[in-house]
Amino acid sequence: MSTHPVLQSVRFTMSEYLTFERAAEERHEYLDGMIYAMAGESLAHGTICTNLTMTLATQLRGTPCRVFSKDIKVQVGPYRASSRQGLYAYPDLLVICGEPQVHDAVQDVILNPRVIIEVLSPSTSTFDRNDKCDRYRQWLPSLTDYLLVWQDRPKINHCHRTAPQCWALRTIEGLNEVLRLPEVGCTMPVTGGPLAPGLQQAGGLMPDKRDIGQLCVDTARHGGSPCARWMG
Repeated sequence: MSTHPVLQSVRFTMSEYLTFERAAEERHEYLDGMIYAMAGESLAHGTICTNLTMTLATQLRGTPCRVFSKDIKVQVGPYRASSRQGLYAYPDLLVICGEPQVHDAVQDVILNPRVIIEVLSPSTSTFDRNDKCDRYRQWLPSLTDYLLVWQDRPKINHCHRTAPQCWALRTIEGLNEVLRLPEVGCTMPVTGGPLAPGLQQAGGLMPDKRDIGQLCVDTARHGGSPCARWMG
């Protein structure tokens, strides 16, 4: 997502965004009335996304789950209960299990992702680790796992649902570490697959697995971003 909206003085409804986006040649995301152009990806970002897609698709073959990347949107509600706006976002990867629930007949907006994976970029890192994390947890009851994969180091922040309003927070770091996703029966290397450009320099890192604890917070009622406490 770009840091600047396409039209800074205009606010759009969610319906207007979908009409605009479906006619556009480039991808855009919608955030609380504003439309933002999607930034281009780096070589490392693209490599990690491709590796993860192949890794998960191979393991999910023959199961009720499928992996999608980049061109499928998810819809979530506002960050605060008092707001009537929401978010349409393009996750880097998402996993759907069973019959997809879609927004309308166009079938380009998924309502029931099981796993969402974002590869962190400098322009979107803060948003992915804070506001987006909180919205996903609050508005996607089907979601069991939200992962943030770092580009410049072998590190993943993992948010796993343990109860309707509770999430286990974990950080895993190290070139040889593996993250497990029991809800979909998959494992994935913390590097995102074969080493992406830039990760070779991180080879001296010691393995690190930190269970940050449980997060049981209703973000519609509490201020601040609970995700920000651990996504560093």
